[in-house]
Amino acid sequence: MQNIIKQILAGQRISGEDFLYLATKADLYQLGFLAHAVRQRLHPEAKVTYVIDRNINYTDICISACKFCAFFKAPEDPQGSVLSKEELLQKIRETQALGGTQILLQGGLHPSLALEFYEDMLRFMKEATGIHIHGFSPPEICHFSQLSGLAIRAVLERLQAAGLDSIPGGGAEILADRVRQQLAPRKCSADQWLAVMETAHQLGMRTTATMMFGHIETWQERLEHLERLRVLQDRTGGFTAFIPWPFQPDNTALADSTEKTTSLAYLRMLALSRIYLDNIANLQASWVTQGPKIAQISLFFGANDFGSTMIEENVVAAAGVHFRLSEQEIRHLVTAAGFQPEQRLMDYSRA
Repeated sequence: MQNIIKQILAGQRISGEDFLYLATKADLYQLGFLAHAVRQRLHPEAKVTYVIDRNINYTDICISACKFCAFFKAPEDPQGSVLSKEELLQKIRETQALGGTQILLQGGLHPSLALEFYEDMLRFMKEATGIHIHGFSPPEICHFSQLSGLAIRAVLERLQAAGLDSIPGGGAEILADRVRQQLAPRKCSADQWLAVMETAHQLGMRTTATMMFGHIETWQERLEHLERLRVLQDRTGGFTAFIPWPFQPDNTALADSTEKTTSLAYLRMLALSRIYLDNIANLQASWVTQGPKIAQISLFFGANDFGSTMIEENVVAAAGVHFRLSEQEIRHLVTAAGFQPEQRLMDYSRA
C-alpha cells in the first residue's frame, strides 16, 4: 500500500494490479486523499467548472431493449414519439435564454429513421440557433452505420458536415463484452464503441467518456473499462472528461435483482477513476444520480467539474431519480465547498 501511495503522490501511473489492490484494500479516506492529490496536481487552481445545457432526447423509440433502461419505448408502442422541429427549436431557445451554450442530443435506436433525417435535424438546429451540438453516442452512430450501409467514418463525416460538434460518451456502460452481451446484446460491442470514439478524435471532434457501474460487472471488468479508455486517450488525447455514474435500478428489468449503489461506493469508484485515469484531465461529479450534497463531497474525491445544469433530463428520471439544480444552486454548492465556480464550454474553455 505504501509503495502505491508513493507512486500516486509522485505523479506516476499505477498498474491494473495496483488499481485492484486499492479497490479491495484501501479505505475510503485513503482513496479520497489520493484522488484529491491527483485532482490538485491536474487542477492547482481552486476552480470547479460547470456547463449550462439541456438534454434533448429526440426519440424514445428504441430497438435495443437494454435491461437497465426505464426510458425506451418499443417501436410498436403507441406512446413512443419523435420530436418535431418546432419542439426542438423551442427547447433550444429556452436553453439559450437561460445562458445555455450547448445541447446534449441523444435518442433511442429508431428502426426506420434514415441518416438523412439526422443530417436534416442537425442542419436545422445549427442554422436556426447556432448552438453547440454535443450529440449521438457511439451506439447511435453504429446504428446509423448499420441502417445506411456506410462505414463509421463516413457516417461521422456526414454528421459533422451537417453540424455535429462533439460526441457524448453514452452507451459505454461497461466496456467488457460479457456485461454488454447480458445487458444489451443488440447494442454495439466494446470494440465498436471505442472505434467510434477513435474515429471521431481523428476527425477533430472532442468527446467524453462515461461508465455506468453497480449492476452485474466485476472489479476486473471495471478495470478493463478504465484501461481501454486510458489506452485510447494515450493514442488520441480526444477525451475531454470522464463521467462515472451508478446504475439506477428502479423501473428497469434489473430492479428486483440489483441493489442500488450507496453514496460511499460511488465515492470509492469516483476516487479510483481519478487515480487511474491520469491522462483524462477532467472528472465530472454525478449530482443527477447522487444529489447535491454527495456531489459537493465529490469535489474532494477527485471531481473538478459539476457537470451540467441538466435543464431537462429524462433517462435517469425514468428510473425514479429526480434531482434538479439551477445554475445559481450549482454556484452556491461549489462556493460553499471552498471552490470558485466557472461556467465552461464542452472543450473546457471558459464560457
